[in-house]
Amino acid sequence: MILVTGGTGNVGRHVVAQLLERGAGVRVLTRSPASAVVPEGAEVAGGDLADPTTLDAALEGVASVFLVWPTLSADHAAPVTIEAIAKRVGHAGRIVYLSSNGASGDAGPETILGSHALLERLIERSGPEWTFLRPGGFATNTLMWASQIRDTGVVRWAHGAASRPLIHERDIAAVGVSALTGEGHGGARYVLTGPETLTQVEQVHAIGEALGRPVRWEELAPESALQEMIAQGWPAALAEGVLGAHAQMVTATEPVTSTVEEVTGAPATPFRQWATDHAKDFGAPA
Repeated sequence: MILVTGGTGNVGRHVVAQLLERGAGVRVLTRSPASAVVPEGAEVAGGDLADPTTLDAALEGVASVFLVWPTLSADHAAPVTIEAIAKRVGHAGRIVYLSSNGASGDAGPETILGSHALLERLIERSGPEWTFLRPGGFATNTLMWASQIRDTGVVRWAHGAASRPLIHERDIAAVGVSALTGEGHGGARYVLTGPETLTQVEQVHAIGEALGRPVRWEELAPESALQEMIAQGWPAALAEGVLGAHAQMVTATEPVTSTVEEVTGAPATPFRQWATDHAKDFGAPA
């Protein structure tokens, strides 16, 4: 039995589906079991990673865990929760943790990278075999433009020249499933990217190609983008960090890795294919 946390999210739902395809027993942890929608064959268990006392039933009989952590919001419970998971899966079990590229740096504890670094340290010391997935930019992050594209066909945002090799969430899941079900992944820190680097302007154009209509980029001043993010509910420090990172990507492009293909045997999915897969999210006819 493999427990998948975040099993209804962008990456986790693909992990669940791919594990079921391999014939694995799958249990999905969710805070809302009554409303969770999972594929046939997967179990659903209620529980909250931020409250370790709720996890006993979900962890019963579990041999491995695909861990998507509620970054920052549950860090106060991380030491006890990781200890509870490690105790149940034992030294023969596995923990595959969805971390982030850069988590090994010196980021502060109140940052996303700092949160991932904390979880990695706790898991390393916990006992079970572990594998860390460290993706760079998620292609799904471009869904933040979906309403603009649907309504106007224009994306107004900052740092159009910032470039990244965005990765399809399905590819992240495929590496995770390989680590959960195969051998030779213990102690690995897999840096995962897509197969090509595109600027944000090029990403917008690729989405337009998937939709069959032009989508235009309009450069927005970083200060204006920051105010929009804060108005949408982003904490100011987090919004500043995201925009600052994109500013750096204008001149310092993230390197492309071949890890997806090395681990899974299949090349990473190009962003243009991701855009086609998600065309409905941007307003393509159903």
